[in-house]
Amino acid sequence: MKIKSALLTLLVSLSLAVLITACSDDQSLEGKTAATADKPSTAVKKPAHNPFDHSHDEAVTDVVKHQFEHEFADQCVARELKGSANPDVDKPRLDKDCMCIAKYMMKDLSSEEAKHFLKQHENPHSLQIKFDAAAYFCVQNKQQPKGPHLFGKQH
Repeated sequence: MKIKSALLTLLVSLSLAVLITACSDDQSLEGKTAATADKPSTAVKKPAHNPFDHSHDEAVTDVVKHQFEHEFADQCVARELKGSANPDVDKPRLDKDCMCIAKYMMKDLSSEEAKHFLKQHENPHSLQIKFDAAAYFCVQNKQQPKGPHLFGKQH
């Protein structure tokens, strides 16, 4: 019985020790005091790395954005007109919707995405994600016209 209680106490103690050390700060206490002694109030914190931050990416010029906007919109219209039963009627609506999608995507376009699309004629996965969000914003989120009122039910 004494062995079981001793083992249980040891197990609980080790678990607490691991938990407490796992929650400790990465920087040692000595490093903190040395850093504060050298620079008492002028220490500048370096921001944490954000994988979604494209600020380290080279800036996309307005010319490249404009070129992307028109090429993407033209490609979108051509793709949508392939499946259209009445292309003459659908083209004006598609021009407007595809231009809205291209402008929405252009807002946070990275230089890498622009290069893949414009020079290599590829559609990276990140552009597909932006396209889905833009399509929802420009097309699906619009107020739909009310359907006909037949037999007491609204469609």
